[in-house]
Amino acid sequence: MPASGTDARRGATADRDAILGAVAALRGDGERLLADLVRLPSLLGAEAPAQELMARTFADLGLEVDRFAIDEAALRLQPGWSPSLISYDGRENVVGVHRPRQTTGRSLILNGHIDVVPTGPEELWSAPPFEPVVRDGRMYGRGAGDMKAGIAAFVTAFKALKSLGLQPAAPVYLQSVVEEECTGNGALACVARGYRADAAVIPEPFNHTLQVAQVGVVRCEVEVTGRPAHVLDTGAGLNAIEAAYRILGHLKRLESAWNHPEGRHPAYAGHAHPYNLNVGRIDGGEWASSVPTRCRMELRFGFPPGRAAADVSAEIENAVAAACRTDSGLSGIGAVVRFRGFQAEGCVIDPGHPLIAALDSAHKAVCGASAERLAATCTTDVRNFMLYGATPATCYGPEAERIHGIDESVSLDSVARVTAVLALFMADWCGLESIDQ
Repeated sequence: MPASGTDARRGATADRDAILGAVAALRGDGERLLADLVRLPSLLGAEAPAQELMARTFADLGLEVDRFAIDEAALRLQPGWSPSLISYDGRENVVGVHRPRQTTGRSLILNGHIDVVPTGPEELWSAPPFEPVVRDGRMYGRGAGDMKAGIAAFVTAFKALKSLGLQPAAPVYLQSVVEEECTGNGALACVARGYRADAAVIPEPFNHTLQVAQVGVVRCEVEVTGRPAHVLDTGAGLNAIEAAYRILGHLKRLESAWNHPEGRHPAYAGHAHPYNLNVGRIDGGEWASSVPTRCRMELRFGFPPGRAAADVSAEIENAVAAACRTDSGLSGIGAVVRFRGFQAEGCVIDPGHPLIAALDSAHKAVCGASAERLAATCTTDVRNFMLYGATPATCYGPEAERIHGIDESVSLDSVARVTAVLALFMADWCGLESIDQ
């Protein structure tokens, strides 16, 4: 059975079983690439070695390799920019570019982020977090699921078509980007560089679901200032740590209001609590016997699609100011809100969009049933393509456990299925042509 669309828009065909066989034959290659990527601790600011590996991998596929640094001064003028946390010096995006001899199909972006979050206490892991371990069909390691497995899957899918003497009959851009975990500026820089396509797929580890919506996310720091005093008379001071928790209570009211059924976006009608406020980090005080002067909280707010990030940020600032002005328990307390990291708006895609239908068809061919639709309660780089790049986009990726946690792992069988789905989808969406003609 042909794996792609009408013969009119491609110059070659491939039997579906042939594509699935090619994917199966390359499973070991994909798992080795995943293990090699996990061994490279591509934490924020330390992505260069992993990106070097991606550049070599793309070159080995015969792709044109585009490596470029993020121009922060230029990017901050783009819609969707988020205030960065660190310098972009020495930190590059890497894109592998495929150009067909003749474009007869639809173009495609396959995007993945190379950055990973911190490991947490390494002694809590069953094995060192950057030493990939396979156990019971799962690969363990930081980034194994989120989302180096997805990158390995789309590389292997492209390689499988090539092993059959075939290539997409449309431009395909394989992107490995930095800084998805805190700003999304890596993918936004690809958009600013001019990368556009008829569709984009990001293999985030959402367990074979098709994402149709994602929330907006704002990150900020609230710095609270009190008045120090000796603990012999705590009443003479103003405890900044206690005040910070009191302010947090006021901010929780925003979270409750956004999650009220009347305030929920229709895509989240079935979610009891889609928009989450998280206290991700707190630092305060100077001495156990002193009333603390300062406390800093780093917060992450989820909010409904359709709302502007700037409006949400203003609402947060106003809530903090109102709390300090009206709450007698905060009398004399100072609080400053600084926005760093995500200023990310939510987005949705029509569940009936041709991209969703084509991916679902490939999923059915591999998994035997239609994929569930997902309204994600997090943000992904999908928004950059949808909102700022005129490119329909979704997430479809493997099953992973404990992402951002201890003993993160990904199912290797699931990675193999995602690879097969992406290969079939690429053949259908882009059409195929012979490498040699």
